[in-house]
Formats: sequence, structure tokens, C-alpha cells
Amino acid sequence: MSDATTTDLYEVTMAMSYLREGMTRPATFSLFVRDLPPGRGFLVAAGLESALDYLEGFRVRPADVEAFASALNRPTRDLSALRGLKFTGEVRAVPEGRIVLAGEPLLEVTAPLPQAQLVETYLLNQVSHQTAIASKAARCVLAAAGRPVVDFSLRRTHGIEAGFQAARLGAVVGFAGTSNVAAATAIGVPAVGTMAHSYVEAFPSEEDAFRAFARAHPGPVTLLVDTYDTEEGVRTATRVLRDLDRTAGSAVRLDSGDLGALAVRARGILNAAGLQDVRIVASGGLDEYAVDELVQSGAPIDTYAVGTRVGVSADSPYLDSAYKMVEYDGSPVMKLSSAKVTAPGAKQVFRCSGYADVIGLRSEGAPGRGHRLLETAMRDGLRTGERPTLEEQQARFTADLEELPHAALRVRAPVAPRAVPSERLSALVSKVRGRLIEQVRGSGAPRAAEHRSTVSGRNRH
Repeated sequence: MSDATTTDLYEVTMAMSYLREGMTRPATFSLFVRDLPPGRGFLVAAGLESALDYLEGFRVRPADVEAFASALNRPTRDLSALRGLKFTGEVRAVPEGRIVLAGEPLLEVTAPLPQAQLVETYLLNQVSHQTAIASKAARCVLAAAGRPVVDFSLRRTHGIEAGFQAARLGAVVGFAGTSNVAAATAIGVPAVGTMAHSYVEAFPSEEDAFRAFARAHPGPVTLLVDTYDTEEGVRTATRVLRDLDRTAGSAVRLDSGDLGALAVRARGILNAAGLQDVRIVASGGLDEYAVDELVQSGAPIDTYAVGTRVGVSADSPYLDSAYKMVEYDGSPVMKLSSAKVTAPGAKQVFRCSGYADVIGLRSEGAPGRGHRLLETAMRDGLRTGERPTLEEQQARFTADLEELPHAALRVRAPVAPRAVPSERLSALVSKVRGRLIEQVRGSGAPRAAEHRSTVSGRNRH
């Protein structure tokens, strides 16, 4: 089986029906986040590259058809129309690393309807997860206020792939390194790490452990000092580092307790010994809120290692994302369901000064000095350009961050800018809504009318 089977069953049942009915004209689907999670002032677009990799390789193979038939308890011949189906469409998307707001399409897919439908689940999975993690990681960088942040999340992320993405996305938004060796090697960032408490416990004494570790690793070392008594651990580390003349670039790591108070006492011990160049690394259940609290308190911590809470975006582990049809066979369509109304038509997002973003129709021009966020990333099922480098993604993020209003940057109680619809989009919403309401009233078939509509954006737009 291929990745084509990594989908929800209803995508298969719908695609089968579309093919049976001859509904293979181009459809445009828009992927967007309806509302930002609580405590977020912005999102960082991510997951596009994984989505494009999937779409380029998408092809329904004979084994996939057999898997679909087995899942549906149907003869294989009933699904033969799916065999050989591949993605031949277009993708317009916000490049990875750019900042986006609620309601703004992160990507739009235009392809023959069965193709565009079958890829929904995978695209939502990749974009939703990676955007959530990148946005969480970005807030840690903001909280650290210029101090290095490193990724320690692999051991508790929801799977190995998720751990790799946490490391990669951390690098995109400015993390200084990761403990994940595979990710560090693959994406070209520093691999970072120290020792575990078990290492210290394996030796007769803490000092024996520190000396053995230093002998095994020439150059700067980081010693974990809180296995038994933190202050004594710092004193022992001070003695070992000074005796071995290994102070420059070395560090002590605090992993438990009142990190702020312990950092103050550790800094005092190090300074009293003349080891001002030995840094303090803090870890242990940290996220942007804990980092912000430590920074605001003036804790003398040089580097923050964040793990579980960031790798799973613990406070907001999912996004209210959607993938909705906005156009079929050249006609705009929309969904009228209460609280989930969506706006018709293929879209474009116009980024204006101060994030006074406008969500408009693809066909309209940019207002004033606004520029377009969605770029053509795939045409005829193939990428239109080279895969961006990490440096390019980092540069996008940094540039967008510099323009974001201060209120959106706050770690606590941020205020997110809100995109507004263009006049042309608003007019189209009114027109299509009116037509659908008349259709529903005339047919007496509200369910059919609702099924007939589908969307993107937010109206909420």
C-alpha cells in the first residue's frame, strides 16, 4: 500500500461517487484555521513541504484499491475507477515560515474533484500539526528575549515523525539546536545534549561522574548538577571544571526545583570561584510561559531547553482547521451551516502594513501597498520551484515577526490582528448565500443545498 491509503474512509466513498457520476471537473479547496487557539496572537505557516512531497508522489496503486475494497467490504472491481488516479492539480500556498492569521487560507488546491477530495485528510494532518508546533515554538523564542532556546522534545512527542518535525520547526523559528541527532544531521543544525541523572547515579560519587564525563568529551562540557543536592552539585562542577581547565564554553544544567532561585545561587557560586564564563542551562517542563516568568524575574539563565510541552503544544495541541470546497467547475460554492459558514471562491490574502490583512478573491488586485501571501507551489502535479532552504524559511519568519504588532507578540494575553474580507469577496458571499437560500426554499431540500455548498475562508470572513 502507498500513502494514498492514509486517508479517512469517507474521502474514498466520496471519490468513488464522484467518478461514478462523472463529476471530475476542477474543484478548488481551501485549507484554513477558523480561529486561533486561546493564548495565541499569530500562527506560523508550516507543513507545506510535507504536503507537496505527498502530492507529487500521490498515485492510487492496485494494492491501494484492494485496501479500499477490503475496508468497504466491496469487490475490488467496484473501486477499479480509482486505480491509477494521481494528483495532477495546482497548489497555491503561503510559504513555510510566514506568519498567518485566523481565516486566511494556508493553501488552496485546485484539481479534478476526486483528486482534490482524496488528499484532504493527509494535507490537514500535515499542515495542522506542523503549524501548531511551529507557532508554539515561536512563542518560546519570543519569551526567551534573545537567549538561546534548544529542543529536547523527542522522547515525549507523539511519534518519531512528530519529534523530527518539532526539531525542524524549532529551527525555522530560531531554536539554536536539538537533542534529536537524526533531525540535527538532516536539517543541518547543532546537536545538543548533556547527561542524564542515571549517568551520575552509575558512579560512586557525583565528582567521579563529572570527571569521567569530562575525560570522555574534550572541549566544553555541560554537567547536570541536580541529581542529589543542586548547590553541592554546582560546587562539585566548579571544582572539576577548574581543576581540568575546562571552564570556557562549559555549563551547568538545572533540571528541577525552583529554577529561578537555584539559578541565582548557582551563578553566585560560579562567580565566587571566578567562573563567570561558565553558563547556566535550564530545563524541566519548560514552555513559553515558564521561560517568560524566568526571564521577567531576572533569573541568570543563559540557555533554555524546552521539551514535552512544546513538542506536543500542550496548552493548545490542535488547530480548528478545515479544508473546504470553495469552487466547482468554475462556480463559487459555500457552506451555510450555523457557526461554520465559509466564503466562496478561490482566494488570495493581501498582507497590508501593520497586518491589516485583507482576504480577497484570487482574481482581484492587491489593495494599496498590500502584497500577496499565496504563491503557486505546484502546477500539473509538480513543484514549481526548488525546495526552500532552512535559511530561507528562517528569513521569512524573522521578517514577518518584525512587522507584527506588539500586542500580538505578548506571551500572555496577546491580541491577534484580524483579517477582513475585501468588498468583492463580501459581495460574492451575499450573492451566493442569497442564491442558496432561494434554492433551499424552492426545493424544500435544505440538506441537499447544504451538501451542495462548501468553502474556505471565514465569514466569519
